[in-house]
Amino acid sequence: MKLLAGNSNPTLTKRIADYLGIEISDVSVRRFADQEIFIEVHENVRGQDVFVVQPTSYPANDHLMELLILIDALRRASARRITAVVPYFGYARQDRKPGPRTPISAKLVANLISNAGADRVLTLDLHAAQIQGFFDIPTDNLYAAPVFSRDILERNEVEDVMVVSPDVGGVVRARALAKRIGAPLSIVDKRRERAGESEVMNIIGDVTGRNCVLVDDIIDSGGTLCNAAEALINKGAASVTAYITHGVLSGGAVARITASKLRELVITDSIEPTEAVLNAHNIRVLSVANLLGEAISRTANEQSVSSLFD
Repeated sequence: MKLLAGNSNPTLTKRIADYLGIEISDVSVRRFADQEIFIEVHENVRGQDVFVVQPTSYPANDHLMELLILIDALRRASARRITAVVPYFGYARQDRKPGPRTPISAKLVANLISNAGADRVLTLDLHAAQIQGFFDIPTDNLYAAPVFSRDILERNEVEDVMVVSPDVGGVVRARALAKRIGAPLSIVDKRRERAGESEVMNIIGDVTGRNCVLVDDIIDSGGTLCNAAEALINKGAASVTAYITHGVLSGGAVARITASKLRELVITDSIEPTEAVLNAHNIRVLSVANLLGEAISRTANEQSVSSLFD
């Protein structure tokens, strides 16, 4: 088995390698003067089971191209099986046509990864579960729920906790976490007037005196989350903590979170945290390296991955 890393999240790859007890294979990624990407694998991978760890986070297009070129290099080097480990699958929010003459970019990216030569995909908390069907190769969608539930139970009394979905679309994810920790469920009903802006309209469920746990897959600008936290506090919630898998946190999101009524935002290291994130007083990062490492180990040994979440 070989483990390779692009430039997107070397820290996470190192933690996965430590869990597996192996070394990261030697790969050089450099750019020509016009920013063309050139990749060279410095180890023999012929007949090997190869795992490429590369979230397609900011800058998304550069990291996606790195992933595709890495896969192509491995295919041409006669790797036996290539698994693209994409903890954060970029373009996942473009999973349908929201209007006329718009693309379904998630399907396009799935085609690119398949056609580059990947034999499998291993990802984490896809924005929409049906994206698995965009791939014509086996795709394992892992869940951060076990990592989150363990952390929630260590820090809270279960009878005080209420899991909250920040919108109607996230109810399935929130319900799964609520069932896992034995907590009730509430929903924030919001109306989005335009992209990047949201207005909280109503809270479904009694949150009075509860330690509310907001659950979602992606936090980008942070506006929706901050609005939801304020609405919950105004409805009598004792505190609001958010557990979000992918901390995109673009623009002024970190400043918005630190100034909000959130007691804490907990994200995973599926995306490499920036200095601003690491220095924020109310943002904490949980590692999913062990989860990904175990899934990689089971894939390599032809064992069940789904049993990780039983």
